[in-house]
Amino acid sequence: MESAARDSDEPPTVGVVGTQEETVERIRTAVSKANAVPLAGDAASVGDAAFVVAVGERALGDLATAAVDVPVLPVAAGGGVRSVAADAATTAIRAVLEDDVPRTTRRGFAVHVGDERHDAVFDVTLVTTEPARISEYRVAADGDEVSQFRADGVVVATPAGTHGYARAAGAPVVAGGTAVATVVPIAPFAIDTDHWVVSQEDVVLSVERDEGSVSLLVDDRPAGTVDPAVPVRLSPGHELKILCPPQSEPPW
Repeated sequence: MESAARDSDEPPTVGVVGTQEETVERIRTAVSKANAVPLAGDAASVGDAAFVVAVGERALGDLATAAVDVPVLPVAAGGGVRSVAADAATTAIRAVLEDDVPRTTRRGFAVHVGDERHDAVFDVTLVTTEPARISEYRVAADGDEVSQFRADGVVVATPAGTHGYARAAGAPVVAGGTAVATVVPIAPFAIDTDHWVVSQEDVVLSVERDEGSVSLLVDDRPAGTVDPAVPVRLSPGHELKILCPPQSEPPW
């Protein structure tokens, strides 16, 4: 373990980012009272902080996109990233400022579609743009076909993401330190369709039929549409350093 606060006579600088404005402002006020100086609420500007408080899942995605390398304290972002509840954030920040706390890591996906790159901390989803429409999807991993199936969509989750939507769709929860991903069809046409655990190293998704528009969602953020036979390539992305004070959720 090592302290997130720097060995200096100066108070540590703490970044606070997130789209939940009321919670973010409350945390900034608490950090200021602790004689720390929060940075602007912009993931790209926290690189010199001792650590950064990330409020909500979206903030973690922004930090991954910005390739932030400082430790992160997730708040209200789910058990998959050992986050703390919003009402426990002040106590958790104090624990980080005053003492060494354990750390872990969570690696996301780098998602490539043509020349575009997106970063996912939790999951990547292909789904028919029009509700309740079926398309056909192909999944490959490490160069081999995993399956081809008809469904409303398909979601591929990192270990952190297996605590969320993928779990609701039938995927198993995977330990955070494992280098695997889960793949699960969304409302498959066949009732005997499986779900799979695959390596994160090289996962390729594609749409196999031109029956309707298919949308790409990265951590539930719209990232455009995907044409048939265009590969969506997933590989290991940025690794976030996660702070785990006593107030954080257990890993399972």
